[in-house]
Formats: sequence, C-alpha cells, structure tokens
Amino acid sequence: MSELPRKAVARTARLAALPLGYAGRSAIGLGKRMGGKPAEAVMTELQARTAEQLFRTLGELKGGAMKLGQALSIFESALPENVAAPYRDQLTKLQDSAPPMPTITVRQILKDELGAEAGRLTDLDAEPAAAASIGQVHRARWDGEDVAVKVQYPGAGDALRSDLRQLARVAKTLGPIFPGVDVKPLIAELQARTEEELDYRLEAEAQSVFAAAYDGDPHIVVPRVLAGNEKVLVTSWMESPASLAQVIREGTPDERNHYGELFARFLFGAPARTGLLHADPHPGNFRLLPTKDGSPGKLGVLDYGAVARLPERTLPPSLGHSLRLACEDDYDALVTQFRAEGFIREGIRMDADKLRSYLAPLVEPGRVEEFTFSRAWIQEQFRRLNDPKGDAYATMLRLNLPPSYLLIHRTWVGAGGVLSQLGATVPLRQILLETLPGFGS
Repeated sequence: MSELPRKAVARTARLAALPLGYAGRSAIGLGKRMGGKPAEAVMTELQARTAEQLFRTLGELKGGAMKLGQALSIFESALPENVAAPYRDQLTKLQDSAPPMPTITVRQILKDELGAEAGRLTDLDAEPAAAASIGQVHRARWDGEDVAVKVQYPGAGDALRSDLRQLARVAKTLGPIFPGVDVKPLIAELQARTEEELDYRLEAEAQSVFAAAYDGDPHIVVPRVLAGNEKVLVTSWMESPASLAQVIREGTPDERNHYGELFARFLFGAPARTGLLHADPHPGNFRLLPTKDGSPGKLGVLDYGAVARLPERTLPPSLGHSLRLACEDDYDALVTQFRAEGFIREGIRMDADKLRSYLAPLVEPGRVEEFTFSRAWIQEQFRRLNDPKGDAYATMLRLNLPPSYLLIHRTWVGAGGVLSQLGATVPLRQILLETLPGFGS
C-alpha cells in the first residue's frame, strides 16, 4: 500500500473512533455509576476525557477535522455550562494552534512553489508562528522585510475533502458530544467552501482589497500581500503577542469591551468598505496589538480564505431594513418583508406575534444603546430555539434561509458566539446605524 492511502486509512480510522470512543466511555461510566460513584462526577469525567480525545484528534488531523473543530469552538459559549466547561480549554487551544509540519517539508514546498523567487526569502524560522487547518505560518524575511509565509500542507486538498466526507458520514454520531448542535449542515457548508480556501491566490486577492481599504485605519490592521500562488502566501509581518482567544481566557473587563467593539466594527463595517465579508470569525484570526504601555490597542485581522463576495458590494439593504423593522417592533411589516425576500416561502402561514416571540430576544442587542453579551444570554437563546415544545422552535421551522444569506448568517451567528465568549459590552446599535445599509432609514 502506498504512503498516501495508508495515511487516508489512518485518518479515517481516527475519525471513526471518535463516536466509538464516546460510546465506550459511556459504558464504563455506567459501570461506575452502578458501582456507587455519583452520576455527576462520572459525567464530568466522561466529558473531560471525550473533549481531550476529540480535540487532540481534530488538531492532529488538521484538514477538515480541525476546521470543524474551529467552527464548533465559536459556538462553545452557547452550550449549557455543565456541557461546555470540560471542553473549554481544549476548544480555545484549538482556536490558536495545531501540531506543526516539519521545517524540512516547509523548505521543500517553498522551493518547489516559488521557484526562482525562493531566493528572495531568507531567515525562515524553524518553528511555525501559527498552524491552522490547511496550512501553517512561518516568520521570515522577503527582500529584507519581515514577513509571514503561509504554506499549505502537502496533500491538504485531498485530506480536507476526505475528512469532510468522513465527518459527514459520522455527523449523527457526533451528536452526543455536542448536544443540541446540528453538525451536519455545518459540515455541508464547510464542504461547499473547500475549493475557495484551498486556493491561496483567491485569499491573496481578497486580503489585498482589505489591506487597501484599512490602510492607515486607527483601529484595524490588515497585513499587505507581497507574493503568492496557489499554495504559498507571503504577507507583511504583524507583531502580535496573542489573539482574542487570550482575552476570552483571561482578559480584563476593559480589554473585553475594547477588543469586542473593534471586532464588531470590523465584521459589520468591512462590507461597506470592501464589498467583501470576512466570513471566518473564530478568535485565532483576530490578533491583539497593544500600545507601548500595554493598554488595549489596535486589532489585527488575519486569514481571508473564507470571504463572501457580495453582489451589491455591501450587505443587502433589505437585511438592514428587516432588522430595523424588528427593532421597531413592526412585525406585521416584517412578515411582508420576509415574504418578499424569501425568508417565508409561498404558502407558509406566519403569525406576526409568533415571529416577534422568536426574533425579539435575538435582535435585542440592536435595540439598546449598549448590550452586554454573555454566555448566559446566548445559552438562553440556544435553549429557547432548540426546545421542540416551544413556540420559537416551531416558528424557526417555518422560516427559510435564502442561499445568498448563508455566509452572512453563519458570520453573524459566529460573531455573536465570540462576543458572548468575550462577555463584551458593545454599542452594537450605533455600529449598525453607521455601517448597515437600510438599518438607519
């Protein structure tokens, strides 16, 4: 058997072992409970061991497996505390890092991909500065300038596609690991975006647009693109001690509010400035750039592989108009608007009061001058929307999400998850008034 099939078989076996491992530990846990050990203690131990195996496996596999883990990590704050607590450390670790690729492999890829231009690259650090789902980043110098060199893992494309196919097959069995999270649609969306993220030329094109739009911005920093092709991307180096994941773990209230506001301003404001939506809001992509005295400073933004190219070169004005109607409590008009936009399909009946019951808590951050996001708030929304006996659940099932809103929806939900992890108090209404077409008029 060749090396590539061997690796594929090994990867598939490790992915398939995740639900089996959970089942095995559950059986052992049952035995311990029958032996007199308290059920709560057994469940805590079971979840902690499951978290360790799950995220160690996802991190080692990189590819689609790690990408799924990063996507799930955004929604960690929505899980009930007794479920989320054992997972939190493993989740936040996965947001920032993964086991590195050997330096000798990196050097060979750079030589093969850059050809004659490889000579412009010097002083490549042996250890990666960051490692993500399909590539890792090394610090180096390009024509004497400090740069970040992003290198795609060998066979990353085939591995990513294979992982996502396998994860799609075992999606249902991952349910007990993340109760209440519908993993299958998440995997389907990751599959749909695979090809774009594998081509660093598209990422370079998007990042160049963002860099030009935010050149000289007092709050946001986007590294310049210097060179690149399908599998290698060279950008200016951005000195940063940590990411938003550190603020989530140990940030002060001032840091949480400061960086939370910058995070929100970038995600909601960038479409009007660039015609693009940064659609990968996990904390590892947002870097802290503190001032010289150590106080909170600018926010650096990385990773432009997942980007929505907006047809109107901004977020749809109808989205802002719909949100404004909800904030103004005009749900009769919102039902009409939703029908026109395809959120309510033809022939589906929708009661305005039930739509209000479903949406009002979700749009509250846009109704008030300042809103404090929290784990408790998002957990309550998660519980409410996933209660089959509740009105919100029934209303949600009657709504449709037009395909053009898929990435916008995922990004906004992800942003809410990150802000809730941060526990940030944010003037979201003012941000929307300044940046979202249709919201202010």
